[in-house]
Amino acid sequence: MDKTTVHAAERVGPAFSTDGMLLARRKTRQAIHDIASRVTPGMVEEEAVTMAKQVLIDSGMTLSWHPTRVRFGRNTIKPMKRKSEPGVMLQENDIFFIDIAPRVNAWEGDGGASFIVGEHPDYSRCAADAERLFHDAREVWSSQNLTGQALYAYAESTARKMGWELNLDLPGHRISDFPHAAIHAGALADLDVPPSAMRWILEIHLCDPQRRFGAFHEDMLLDDEHYN
Repeated sequence: MDKTTVHAAERVGPAFSTDGMLLARRKTRQAIHDIASRVTPGMVEEEAVTMAKQVLIDSGMTLSWHPTRVRFGRNTIKPMKRKSEPGVMLQENDIFFIDIAPRVNAWEGDGGASFIVGEHPDYSRCAADAERLFHDAREVWSSQNLTGQALYAYAESTARKMGWELNLDLPGHRISDFPHAAIHAGALADLDVPPSAMRWILEIHLCDPQRRFGAFHEDMLLDDEHYN
C-alpha cells in the first residue's frame, strides 16, 4: 500500500492527535499497574472490577467504550464477550488479568496485562508468554511489514509452538479519537494491508489447551521506541 494514501480502515477523526493518543496510552498503562497493585488474594472478582473503575475515575479518565474487566482464575479462559462466572475469588497462588478501555479527553486508551499472585509455574509461564508473544509479533510486523492477516497467522502459529492456543475471538481493532467505531469497526486480523503504527490495538489472549486458565496482553501497535 502506498503510505501516502490513507487506507479507509486507518482514517482518524477531527480530534486525533499523536500527543493525545500517547498520553492516553501512558495513563492507561499506569492505571493497569495501579489496579494490579490493589488486587489481593481473597478479593472477589466483582470487587476488583468496582475498584478498577474507581481507579480510572480517580485518575481523571472516562469509562469508555467497552466494560472494565478484571478476571480471576478460571474466568481468565473465557472469551471477552462472555460474562465472567460470578463470585470467583482470587486464591493465594493464582492468575488474573486486567482489560481496560478508558478515554482521556478525546483520545482512546486500551490496554491489558496479566499478573500472578503467589507462585505457580504454569500461570507464570502463560502470563510471560502472552507479553512475549505480543512483542514478538509486533517486532515481526515492524521488520517484515506484515499485513494484519499475516500478523495474526504468525501469532497463532507461534502460540501453538509455545504450547498455547491463541484465542482468535480477540483479533485486534482500531484505536483513535473517540469513537473509533464510527471510523472503522473491523478487526486487525482481517486487515489485508500492513497496519500503520498508532492506529491499532494488538490483542494476545493465550489459553491453556486443557482450558483451565489463560493470560492476556494488549497494547497499541507501535515501534520499539515507545516500549521500555
